[in-house]
Amino acid sequence: MPELWTPGMAGPLEELVSRIHRRIDGFKTERGLDRVDVSVELVDGALHRLASLSSEPGFGFVTLSPLPDGDDPYELIVPLGAIKEIRIGVGADEQRLGFALPAESG
Repeated sequence: MPELWTPGMAGPLEELVSRIHRRIDGFKTERGLDRVDVSVELVDGALHRLASLSSEPGFGFVTLSPLPDGDDPYELIVPLGAIKEIRIGVGADEQRLGFALPAESG
């Protein structure tokens, strides 16, 4: 029995990412916050504060868009199995940017 869950075993990525977005929005709404921090820790220990999360390109991979920290903007395309933890927290007052939920469609 493998220790690592592999992408594609349960449901489409679009639904997973949509549910994560709903959880982020729920956290924000339940606490009456203007902004929240979302970070992702990868299995290698790297921690990324996110501006957004996308189900693209799919096929077991998601796109992480970290908040800029002085460097040029970049994105990480990672296999879902590389994600160890997603943290949702209260945005600190000194932070100018937080996680941006996708615009409602339709």
